[in-house]
Amino acid sequence: MRPPTIRDVADRAGVSKSLVSLVLRGSHQVRPEKREAVLRAVRELGYRPNAAARSLSEQRSRTVGVLLNDLRNPWFVDLLDGLNSLLHAGGLHMLLADARLSRRTGGRLTGPFLDLGVDGLVVVGTLPDPTVLDTVAQRLPVVVAGAREPTPAGVDLVAGDDEAGARLATEHLIGLGHRRIAHLAGHGAVGELRRRGFEATMRAHGLADQALVEPGDMTEEGGYRGAVRLLGRPDRPTAVFAVNDIASVGVLSAAGELGLRIPGDLSVAGYDNTSIARLRHVWLTTVDTAPHEVGHRAARFLLDRFDRPGGAGRLHLATPTLRIRGTTAAPHDLTG
Repeated sequence: MRPPTIRDVADRAGVSKSLVSLVLRGSHQVRPEKREAVLRAVRELGYRPNAAARSLSEQRSRTVGVLLNDLRNPWFVDLLDGLNSLLHAGGLHMLLADARLSRRTGGRLTGPFLDLGVDGLVVVGTLPDPTVLDTVAQRLPVVVAGAREPTPAGVDLVAGDDEAGARLATEHLIGLGHRRIAHLAGHGAVGELRRRGFEATMRAHGLADQALVEPGDMTEEGGYRGAVRLLGRPDRPTAVFAVNDIASVGVLSAAGELGLRIPGDLSVAGYDNTSIARLRHVWLTTVDTAPHEVGHRAARFLLDRFDRPGGAGRLHLATPTLRIRGTTAAPHDLTG
């Protein structure tokens, strides 16, 4: 038996082929009863659109390139879920690439997407060289998600409010009674904004002289090394606010090796509310950056660009919230 065609769907639904096409493209110009008739015919016949033929007729590939800075970062999983849910509803498919792997193999970051003729590009995370987007942004719609570096003209940016999130975590630790608080910092614009939020909050409470900032690289190993340096000080902090959850795991490991109890001897707060933070044996207090919302808004911006190309780039910052779990508590007397 031959597979059903769009003509079969139209005959079953009692409508024209052009109306079936409108329904399959998600057009809002179709009356609800006609839309339901077409969708019912699609289900009954088991019709599957010919993607290649549709791409040729629309002069679109109906694919979106997604370039991640590092696929190992668990924060990206929730973001991709929010991104894909809206793209899928719009009949679009994602093509993923890992910028870290591309750099290791000497590959081009954006070239393969252009070669495949994607309709748009979503860049997730901070690229080592954001200028690689200058050329591609002139050829197709680009949205950056989860980064705060400057973007080319016409590129939309969606991220969390990093400075506000850092203030939430620092206020929480101060509110518990901590005064000697360290921040295990990160790099790039995101790291700078989180450090700035930490320092501003400490100053606002008259604790600038108690604030410690230890540089880090946003990895577990970097978090471990930074925590060893911090916890080896004679005036060691009673709390550490790490730039992300992955670095926080390194802090927890260092504290365990030094015989420090969490949170009895040391409180630890992270950032991102990744799946790592929600593991029962970790149960990390952390800042939720609404990654699903970030991904969903990035998809919305991209779809808007398809309908209305051009115009200035837009900025959307998702509101962070604090998730208080088992790694923070009031400080104990270190001399007791």
